[in-house]
Amino acid sequence: MSREQMVVDGARKSFQTGKTKPLDYRTHQLKSLLRFITERRKDIADAVKRDLGKSEHGTELFETLGLEGEIKLAIEKLAEWAAPRPVEKNLLTILDDVYIQPEPLGVVLIIGAWNYPWAVTLQPLVGAIAAGNAAVIKPSEVSSHSAKVMEEFLPQYLDKVMYMDKELFDHIFYTGNSTVGKLVMEAAARHLTPVTLELGGKSPCYIDKNCDITVACRRITWGKFVNCGQTCIAPDYILCEPCIQSRVVKEIEKNIKEFYTDNPKTFEDYGRIINQQHFKRVMALMDGSTVAVGGDSDESQCYIAPTVLKDVAGDSKVMKEEIFGPLLPIITVSSVDEAIQFIKEREKPLVVYVFSHDKKLIKRVIAETSSGALLANDCLVHYTVSALPFGGVGNSGMGCYHGQHSFDQVSHMRSCLIKQLKMEGVNSMRYPPHTARKLGWARFLLLKSVNVSRLRRVVLLALLAGMAAFVVP
Repeated sequence: MSREQMVVDGARKSFQTGKTKPLDYRTHQLKSLLRFITERRKDIADAVKRDLGKSEHGTELFETLGLEGEIKLAIEKLAEWAAPRPVEKNLLTILDDVYIQPEPLGVVLIIGAWNYPWAVTLQPLVGAIAAGNAAVIKPSEVSSHSAKVMEEFLPQYLDKVMYMDKELFDHIFYTGNSTVGKLVMEAAARHLTPVTLELGGKSPCYIDKNCDITVACRRITWGKFVNCGQTCIAPDYILCEPCIQSRVVKEIEKNIKEFYTDNPKTFEDYGRIINQQHFKRVMALMDGSTVAVGGDSDESQCYIAPTVLKDVAGDSKVMKEEIFGPLLPIITVSSVDEAIQFIKEREKPLVVYVFSHDKKLIKRVIAETSSGALLANDCLVHYTVSALPFGGVGNSGMGCYHGQHSFDQVSHMRSCLIKQLKMEGVNSMRYPPHTARKLGWARFLLLKSVNVSRLRRVVLLALLAGMAAFVVP
């Protein structure tokens, strides 16, 4: 038996013993994961610095801070999430216990990504642990230093967290590009294994000519160039009318200098492309486009300056694939109608961004486009809201996570109905022969739903009214 098979076999045996199911065990594991992040903060920051050139401040802000929040939320809400969830009854089941019981799926494989090697690998792990599953994680080999730290230290804190490549699982959680996502889904389909695919795509950003362009461009600059543009929910390209293109370029150029100085190459908080393969891919995307800002590069350091491309055509090379780098194309459109049509003609993105004061315009974009999320007048920040499901649709992914959504994603929602062996007379209508009279009663009892909480309130009010009538002469 290979090491990988032994790892998975150990995880499955651990799950089958029921070890991972008690809430106390889950809470202990979550607290251990939190302790790992706290005690190994320096190791994590050093690894991310070596992988992506990210500063310690940037690692805390975009990797570990949100992860700590997710763990603390799971610890606080675990009992609530794992509790039976009552549902509305019909008259036939009004005296029965009817509820949904979340239960763990089993062994969950989590395949991480390299662009945020800690956040996108360990946040799904939080949900897997909270739901009572055994977890097998595979960090991205591209961010090799982070993967090494994870493999070396994480098993010292968690009971059953392992690493492997492929085996039989009860759920697969993959973060990465759509090409590999299709392969993951194809492999999972052979075993009818459910999958969560957190992919990406080209997230458009429409700027209304009547909005506050200064503020809009400041927020877009931050959202696009953080982590050197290697963010799945970064604005991929801008759509705006020709009359404001020059203003948009100037504002973004001003913000690049403010955020990253006149020389981003020497600025600590401006990172690097992950490796030379991706460096060459991103540089090639500029072919045939006009550089309005930036364009500088250094292959030896995998450095590409924050770059804005203007007058970009919809069929240009940079529009053929997700950029995943510090290039920001601007495509001019005549109106919001053309912008919406442009978005609708392409694959569904992970996010649609729109900047406008006009709430009707924003609502129209929501109504007439489809995407994993829509964010108006800011970038990226929806990722920080644990109550919002984070995920894509169509080519940008399937399934979602964050907060309770992570818990639910790797749980089976088991339908439960517990009836007593009494009152058999009430059940006689479902037994043959099926007379018209029986069917009439059955239709009434089965189709008439009952809100038990409301019924209790009605009964209580009736009792109070009766008491009042008795007390008052």
